[in-house]
Amino acid sequence: MAPHITTASSYLFVPANRPERYERALESGADAVIVDLEDAVALPQKEEARATLARWLRGNGPQPRLWVRINAADTVWHGDDLLTFSALSMAGIVLPKAEDPKTLSAIARRLGPGRGLIALIESAAGLAAMREIAAVPGVQRLAFGSIDAQVDLGMQCGPEEEELMHFRIEMVMASRLAGIAPPIDGVTTDFNDDALLTRMVQRARRMGFGAKLCIHPRQVEAVRRGFMPSEQELVWAEEVMAAVRASDGGAISLKGKMIDKPVILQAEKFLHQAGRLPH
Repeated sequence: MAPHITTASSYLFVPANRPERYERALESGADAVIVDLEDAVALPQKEEARATLARWLRGNGPQPRLWVRINAADTVWHGDDLLTFSALSMAGIVLPKAEDPKTLSAIARRLGPGRGLIALIESAAGLAAMREIAAVPGVQRLAFGSIDAQVDLGMQCGPEEEELMHFRIEMVMASRLAGIAPPIDGVTTDFNDDALLTRMVQRARRMGFGAKLCIHPRQVEAVRRGFMPSEQELVWAEEVMAAVRASDGGAISLKGKMIDKPVILQAEKFLHQAGRLPH
């Protein structure tokens, strides 16, 4: 599995044709950086952007936090993108418009062990095939391309995308059933609305997502902080584990409430996230 795939919570996009931004993105505090060859690069610049990124990777050594969003499987650039970046030392590949499990399986085989594959779900076909896609050996995480999904479905969503709740729940279900890392929620396009971003991160965490895509460096810290347990949750978790240690194997209660296995697992999860409990 690619480094940090299960713990990364903030994924920052940077255009592949802006090499001066690569280092800045990696220094932004983001858990992972996705260098984008797809939407961020105009059609006439695709091949030059690919060559620019490949040169940078060859000249800067292994990049365990850097992902590349290649072009979709039905484009003329896909084959060369895959050929180029499957041979370089980085975290892995993000496949846009992920719809066909067979395509994902072929990419995973090409990447081999040690590099990850994130399936970006952003169409009706991808949404319908999420459980099959998540179950493909080598797919390590699903991500929600909520903006493209709205366009493909002919939907007109508000800024909080309440109309897409069903698909988000299904994505969490697909990831859990496949035993892969919790999915990555889609972008919040207004990077100046801090309150909206905070609400979207809190909702994603409550729903079972483990990360979020970012389109601007100023979103990174709010996303990372939002997916961490609060101080109140950590205090509760410490109290739960203290009660477990004091139980001597008998029935466990805390402040008048019984503590059973799911409660203990949740407490352990919070403490793992905060680095207060070894994995």
